[in-house]
Amino acid sequence: MASSIAVSARPETAPSAVVRAPRGVIIAGVVAIVLIGLNLRAGITGAAALLHDLQQVLGYGPLIAAVIPSIPTLCFAVAGAATSWLTRILGLEKAILLSLVLLAAGLLVRGIPSTGMLLAGTVVGMSGLAICNVSMPSFIRVHFAHRTSLMTALYTVTMTTGATVVAVLIVPVAQQLGSPSAGVGAIGFLALGACLGFLPIALHAHRNAPAVKAGRVSPWPLLRTRTGVLITLGFTVQALLAYAVLSWFPYMLVTLGLTAAEGGLMFGLMQLVSVPAGMVLVAIGSRPRLQRTAFYLATVTMSAGVLALLVLPVSWAPLTAVLLGFGLGIFPLVMVMISRSGRTAAETTALSTVAQSAGYLLATLGPFGMGLLHSATDSWTLPLVLLLSVALGQIAVGHLLTARPKVPQRTEPHPPGPQVAAASAGASNSVGQS
Repeated sequence: MASSIAVSARPETAPSAVVRAPRGVIIAGVVAIVLIGLNLRAGITGAAALLHDLQQVLGYGPLIAAVIPSIPTLCFAVAGAATSWLTRILGLEKAILLSLVLLAAGLLVRGIPSTGMLLAGTVVGMSGLAICNVSMPSFIRVHFAHRTSLMTALYTVTMTTGATVVAVLIVPVAQQLGSPSAGVGAIGFLALGACLGFLPIALHAHRNAPAVKAGRVSPWPLLRTRTGVLITLGFTVQALLAYAVLSWFPYMLVTLGLTAAEGGLMFGLMQLVSVPAGMVLVAIGSRPRLQRTAFYLATVTMSAGVLALLVLPVSWAPLTAVLLGFGLGIFPLVMVMISRSGRTAAETTALSTVAQSAGYLLATLGPFGMGLLHSATDSWTLPLVLLLSVALGQIAVGHLLTARPKVPQRTEPHPPGPQVAAASAGASNSVGQS
């Protein structure tokens, strides 16, 4: 594959080389990252902003209301686990194109005013989103190895930007279209744009496929390594908090007395704050000595936001939205760590797979548990108390995740004597001849 950097996932015997892509391909890659980023949370935040209206119009009960916000994380876990296999079969770029097709199709299906279509479309769309989530760190690693932090920041910023715009505009759009179902379905046209934008990248990759097969790294054994465990744990906690907040924040504000439009506006404010917050946190965390500081800023602020949501009246919603939004800025930090964690593109994909599959599976407890507990208690107190405990735990996880490994003292080995060197050479020759 012709890309801006060498493809790192190759057999160890292959020499390292840098192959520069044409300028047009590089520009197309940047455009593709922007278009994909705009879509990766839009379908989730759009549905969250309309969740109360969808329940009122479609008439489903509390169980379905708890299931719908849980589908994204479940799909991220199940479909994300198959991403490594899919990228080996289709190639990285074709797998991403397929994921965008699934995303667009699923979001468009949700526009049909039916509970069954809402559920089915969410499953299909979020499955495509899962594949894209896992694949994008590797895409950035392969095409922008020397600009990993910059491209990851661009990717996450556009992700939160798309989520913010959709969260603010989706309620007025649904009102203009006359139906909350039509509103969530309209988001599918944005995903179609991402499909068209990524098509040149997929075609270029197909025409310039490398003769050497990409290396394979099994993801699940990585859970036996310290790096794999800590990255998975860090991703799990931030995902649980993020999707619990993203799923229920506007619904919560509406039940506490705000209108749907006001709830959507506060939801948009939260997303808007997360954009510069992510940029600031990545800028701080890009320096190894300040990485822990960046994680402390994000985790402590998230805890403060959940506490404010628990104890402050709904009139303080702007402050709560700002605090929660800043806490959500931890996501780019975690993605940068994943993008930098692997020694090859294949290992990065494996780490991304295990972290997101296991992480999202456990993170499902956030939105699903919040919905069930609210339905059972008719109050947000217990769900928020439990969420606060998770947020406090995230501080400890961030501390462990940013611990600087101890570098052991190196001792200069003595050069082997002539007899040892001769014996080693003889052993090597005998192995090569066997």
